[in-house]
Amino acid sequence: MELTTLWFCLIAFLWVGYFVLEGFDFGVGLLVGLLGRSDRERRLVINTIGPVWDGNEVWLIVAAGATFAAFPEWYATLFSGFYLPLLMILVSLILRNVAFDYRGKRTDPAWRRRWDWCIIAGSAVPALLWGVLFGNLVRGVPIDADGEYVGGLADLVNPFALLAGLVTLTVFLTHGAVFLALKTDGEIRGRARRLATRVGVLAVALAVIMLAWANLQAEAVVGWVLAGVAAAGLIGGLVANTAGREGWAFLGTAAAIVAIFSNLFVILFPNVMPSSLDPAWSLTVTNAASTPYTLTIMTWAALFATPVVLAYQGWTYWVFRKRLTLASIPEDQHAH
Repeated sequence: MELTTLWFCLIAFLWVGYFVLEGFDFGVGLLVGLLGRSDRERRLVINTIGPVWDGNEVWLIVAAGATFAAFPEWYATLFSGFYLPLLMILVSLILRNVAFDYRGKRTDPAWRRRWDWCIIAGSAVPALLWGVLFGNLVRGVPIDADGEYVGGLADLVNPFALLAGLVTLTVFLTHGAVFLALKTDGEIRGRARRLATRVGVLAVALAVIMLAWANLQAEAVVGWVLAGVAAAGLIGGLVANTAGREGWAFLGTAAAIVAIFSNLFVILFPNVMPSSLDPAWSLTVTNAASTPYTLTIMTWAALFATPVVLAYQGWTYWVFRKRLTLASIPEDQHAH
C-alpha cells in the first residue's frame, strides 16, 4: 500500500473513531434537559460522560493534525473553504466544554439552566454541522485549477449536505440515548430506552435515504455493503434496546456510525476534496499529499504512538464502566 493511501485510511480511522466516541457525547449533551427532569437527574446525565468527554475530543485534534501533516493541500482548502461552519463547531465545542466545568460552580437554578442550554446548543451544532461538512466533501465543492475553494457559504447549503446533517444529528442522538441507558439505572434508563427507539426509527429512515443517494452517484459495490451494515447496525441496535440489552444496542449504533462514515470515505477515495467545477481540479491523495519523507517519518511515529493511546483510552473506559444511579448524586453536590 502506498503511503498516501495508508494515511488516507489512517485519517479516515481517526475521524470514524471520533464520531463513534464523540457521537454519544453529543447525544448525551442533547438529552441533558430532555431526560433530566431535576437538577440531580441532569447532573447524573452529565456525569455519565464526565470521565471521557475530553479524551474523546483528542481524536478530533489528532485527525486535524494528521490531515495538516499528511495532506497539507487538503487541510488548507478544507479549513479556508469551510471556515465559517468549522468556526461554529469550534465555538460550540468551547462553549459546551466550559459549561461542563462552570455549571456546578454555583447552586443558583438560573445559573445552572443557562449552562445547561450551553451544553445542549454546544452539542446540537457540531452534531448537525459535521454531517453537513462531510456531505459536502462527498458531493463536491467549487475548487478551481489552483486547488482553491472559490464558492461561498450558499454552496455548502444544499439538499444532500442538509440531509447528511440530519443523519448525524439523529444517529448521534440515538447513540447517546443508548449510551445513557447503558450507563444509568432507574427512571432515566427507561426514558433513554424509549427515546432511543423513537428517534432511532427516524435515524434509520434518514440514513438509508442518504446512503442510497450517495451510493447511486458513486456506483461502488463496497459502498452498498457498508450501507447495508449501517442499516443492520441501527435496526439491530434498536431491537436490542427494546429487549433491554443496552450493551448490544450500543455496539449496534457504534457499528452503524463506523459503517456510515466508512461508506463516505470509500465514496470519497481517491479524492480528498472533489471539485464540482471540473473533476480534473479535484484534490486527491496524490496531489494533496506531503513528501514521501514526511509521510515515512509520520508512519513510524504513528506505529509506536497509536497503540499506546488506544490502550490508555480503553483502560479509561474499563475503569468507569459501572452504571450510575441517583444515589451517587448527593443533594449538596456543587461540582462535577
